Formats: sequence, C-alpha cells, structure tokens
Amino acid sequence: MTPEEIALTLTELFGTSAIDAVAPGSWQVNTSTFRLLVLLSEDNTWLRVLLPIVPAQEAQPFLGQFLEANFDDTQEVRYALHEGVLWGVFQHHSGTLVSADLSNAINRLISLHQARLDNVFNGLIKSRIRQIIQAAKQQGQSLQATMQTLERFYAEGVMGEISQTPETREEVIAAWRRQLERLWNEIDFNP
Repeated sequence: MTPEEIALTLTELFGTSAIDAVAPGSWQVNTSTFRLLVLLSEDNTWLRVLLPIVPAQEAQPFLGQFLEANFDDTQEVRYALHEGVLWGVFQHHSGTLVSADLSNAINRLISLHQARLDNVFNGLIKSRIRQIIQAAKQQGQSLQATMQTLERFYAEGVMGEISQTPETREEVIAAWRRQLERLWNEIDFNP
C-alpha cells in the first residue's frame, strides 16, 4: 500500500475529521474512545498500527493469558508491552498489504481495545474453574458435592465480598453453577 492508499483507507473507516497526518507516513486517528497510530517505516516497506489497550500495571496479572491469546485468538494482531502500556499491534509489509486487510486489522485492534481485560480475565476464570473441577474429581466429588462446597464457602464468608447481599450471592452462585455444569463433562480425570 502506498501512503495515499493508507490515508484513503483511514478516511473510509473514520472520516477526515478524526485523522491527523502527524508526519509523512504517520497518522493519528482520534475518536472519543481511543487514539490509533498508523506508522510507515522510513523506507515505506513496513506498516505498523498501534492502539493502547491498558496500562501495563493493570495487564501484569494476565500476561500469561495475553501471550496465550497471541497464539490462539488475536489472528493478525498481537498484544505487546512498551513503555508501561499494553498495546494492540499490527505489522505488515506494506508492499503486499491491501486495503481490506488493513481495515480488518484495524477493526480487530478496536475489538481488543473494547474488550480491554475482559477476554483474558474470562479465560483466566475458565482456567481456574477447570482446575476446581479437576481437583474435585481427583477427590471423587460429584458436581453436586462441589457446588455444595462452594455454597458453603460463600455462606461462611470464605468466598465473596463481605458487603454482598443475599441476592448478589445467589446470582454469583448461579453463575458458578452454570460454569461448572457447562465444563464438568469436558474435564476427564483418570486416577
């Protein structure tokens, strides 16, 4: 893609008012929810699109999940850390890049930005639930016995928040039940 084609693609996606050409081969897209950077290398052979997701400090507990997402989920974009920020990044050789692929990559970056920590947090929770199921099965517990243990933990205050209302606690327990029921048969334990 030429710089002109890149500018045209950005204009098609965001309109002219959101785009600033900050230098030759560099654009910044400003919206009410994010700032996207589009940078060509000095020799115009590589294009990089960057979108800040969250401060690195917020991302720190989930770095393993971000790396797993890079492997399995992020497709043509990647998570990266730089200067205290977790970024969504797309890099491509500009000579083989087409407008549709650039548009798809930008939409994918926006999707990562909108999800922020949700996707990796949900992945971590799913992993923890799988560990709970495996531990329960190792101890010979049934799904019902595992659920009773979790309900007891909530009733005794071992799990949950101190200020949690009974209604909220029931909602949380119902969510646990749904997840345990959904994943229970997926986890095999053969002693």
